[in-house]
Amino acid sequence: MKAKNIIIILLCIVIVLLLAKILFCPGGKAECQSSQPAEGMDALTAIATRTSIRAYEETPVEEEKVETLLRAAMAAPTAANRQPWRFVVITERGILDSIPTFLPTARMLSGAPLAIVVCGDMSDTLPDEGREYWVQDASAATENLLLAAHAMGLGAVWCGVYPLQERVQAMQQMLDMPEGILPLNIVAIGYPAEQPEPKDKWMPEKIHYQRWDGTTAE
Repeated sequence: MKAKNIIIILLCIVIVLLLAKILFCPGGKAECQSSQPAEGMDALTAIATRTSIRAYEETPVEEEKVETLLRAAMAAPTAANRQPWRFVVITERGILDSIPTFLPTARMLSGAPLAIVVCGDMSDTLPDEGREYWVQDASAATENLLLAAHAMGLGAVWCGVYPLQERVQAMQQMLDMPEGILPLNIVAIGYPAEQPEPKDKWMPEKIHYQRWDGTTAE
């Protein structure tokens, strides 16, 4: 009798557990694996597999993904936490089509549904010679943005603007930027319509240890 009662109790426990799984995970196993992200990849994979994408699907990029990109950009390191970066989000077709007239390296914008101009606000930089740290800050923000785009299944490419003054001035005029806002680059973004292979840029001969004339990596 005791053994029979134990078996009955165990069966009841199993049934309760199965019912709980059905009630709390109606979508099955996929919905119950909450520890696994719905999309994205780990940081090292994103870094190793990211590549420039210059052809895009017509599908627009969702607003929530645009915000995620900007949040990633603003999570970048910044000198003295000055955060001089500013961003201009562009989805208007006329502007996207016009920018390549003065920025020939951004021809892909004619097929991109989205672009983000990464700028520096000179009123938020460090004083004197420290002013130029804005370039490093905005560049770090741009790299974060590129990696976030890749991790979310988007394609992107960095198109330089600063320090070529004719490009800087044309972008300022096109986007009605106030004085003191300098555009560093423009990033074209969209769902990729191409899948180029990432480049292997590992070159040990470019590494030096301790001093410039030290032993290079093997």
